[in-house]
Amino acid sequence: MVYRDSSDRTLEDYPRPSVAVDTAVLTVPDGGPLSVLLTQTNDALRDGADEWRLPGTFVHPGETLDVAVLRSLRAKAGITGLRPRQLRVFDAPDRDDRGWVLSVAHSDVVPTHRIALIERTRLTGVDEVTGLRYDHDAIVGAAVEALRADYRRSPDPAGLLAVPERRDDEPVGSFTIFELRRLHEAVLGERLSRDAFRRLMLPQLEPTGTLRRGVRGKPAELYCSAYAPPSR
Repeated sequence: MVYRDSSDRTLEDYPRPSVAVDTAVLTVPDGGPLSVLLTQTNDALRDGADEWRLPGTFVHPGETLDVAVLRSLRAKAGITGLRPRQLRVFDAPDRDDRGWVLSVAHSDVVPTHRIALIERTRLTGVDEVTGLRYDHDAIVGAAVEALRADYRRSPDPAGLLAVPERRDDEPVGSFTIFELRRLHEAVLGERLSRDAFRRLMLPQLEPTGTLRRGVRGKPAELYCSAYAPPSR
């Protein structure tokens, strides 16, 4: 039996938008600013345009959003093993000049070593992202806003300091207050008061009992977050 609603219409009587997924993958390169992964698409190359976008794709029939996101990251950016989360839906009727397209935006935040750049991919500072098509500027902005809100409350909720190149005598996941403040300045895009930052963060940190030696000045104490970030 064909379903009909109270207006005696079937599902086929209603226009249907295409559904896309677009993902903002954020990271902080060593010594650099908060950055986002962008890709250059086949149609941009065909048109001879220097155009960059977030990795994304249209959702295929019978495909879940999660599967579509992972497929787009693998096919467009050569990245696997991420766990993006839904950010919000971008549904302005005129957002895409190709037709009526809804975008279910996703985001993920990972240490830079998790991103192996391939041909036609690059990292761009989020403050330099302008002029992207299909609401991608707004998607990046929403992802950055959510990340900055997290870092204003917690030491390292995304685990960006979880670098693999740690000295043998240093606990895994440990960092100095200086490293943590430098990370927060990169994420927030602003300079922070050293003393105020230390007062804010220390109650959320646990000392490891280990000092980092061999650096200028006195040995620096190593800390870890009192609450571990989610595993990635």
